[in-house]
Amino acid sequence: MKVASLGECMIEFSQRSDGSFRRGFGGDTLNTALYLARLGIDTSYVTALGDDPLSEEMLAAWRSENIKTGLVIRASGRLPGLYMIQRDARGERTFLYWRDRAPARDFFELVDRDQLKRLAQFDWLYLSGISLSLYGEAGRARLRELLAATRQNGGKVAFDGNYRPRGWSDTATARRAFSEILPLVDLALPTFEDELALVGNETPDRCIERYRAVGVREIAVKLGPRGCVVTTGGDCIEVPPPKVVEPVDTTAAGDSFNAGYIAARINGAPPREAAAAGHRLAGAVIMLPGAVIPRASMPASVFRSGEKT
Repeated sequence: MKVASLGECMIEFSQRSDGSFRRGFGGDTLNTALYLARLGIDTSYVTALGDDPLSEEMLAAWRSENIKTGLVIRASGRLPGLYMIQRDARGERTFLYWRDRAPARDFFELVDRDQLKRLAQFDWLYLSGISLSLYGEAGRARLRELLAATRQNGGKVAFDGNYRPRGWSDTATARRAFSEILPLVDLALPTFEDELALVGNETPDRCIERYRAVGVREIAVKLGPRGCVVTTGGDCIEVPPPKVVEPVDTTAAGDSFNAGYIAARINGAPPREAAAAGHRLAGAVIMLPGAVIPRASMPASVFRSGEKT
């Protein structure tokens, strides 16, 4: 099984406990791609970068994590975006962005037909609401064509809503973009808090029904410390985390949960066990600062005995 994750990676400055900042690389779909690769999934990252030294560092860092980069586009004279993470006493984070000229925003203007044909041959395409916010109307139209071609070829599409209001001109545009993409989604991994901000009068059950109504067959709604609710068309199953922890930094909690869930499903685990795998990985990630934890801090066993690995 081969997975391609589409979106944007930026230069990340993450605040340490002493107020200083650590430089790294991050982005929601890149975080998921990295954790998928660490879990043994054949993963490619798909984006556009510049031709600058920091873009080269990104590519080298991804390759060192066994992420394939053959479909990364290089844009001459451009620079990647930058973001800063500030954390409060509870570990909750605030993001500041400098990304308006990032080449990832122009991916579907830069990509050629042959590259799109290669993408449409993947077993899974993964993207998020942040991915949608990058591309603009024309780019999103080409994205929908790509997703439809992938499904026609027997592939599947996984989508995390990951709604960030600052990435959109207005809420109505975001709602329309989501409504256009959801009929092409096989696995939805929304965060309830994001759905509440996007839709308004929402409950987890209403969220699930809304996704079901447009044909999404498998849905895992992330509920923060409560865990998640999972359904594949029948009953809804609430899956709590194995233990409640006091987070150090919640950055990439949802991204890592998605990686654990998708990896488990690819390896044959049923949805309940896939959700438990997502919780185990996310539980480790939120106990350290930054989006990407050291390899040595990865949980010893995301997949429990009885689940395939």
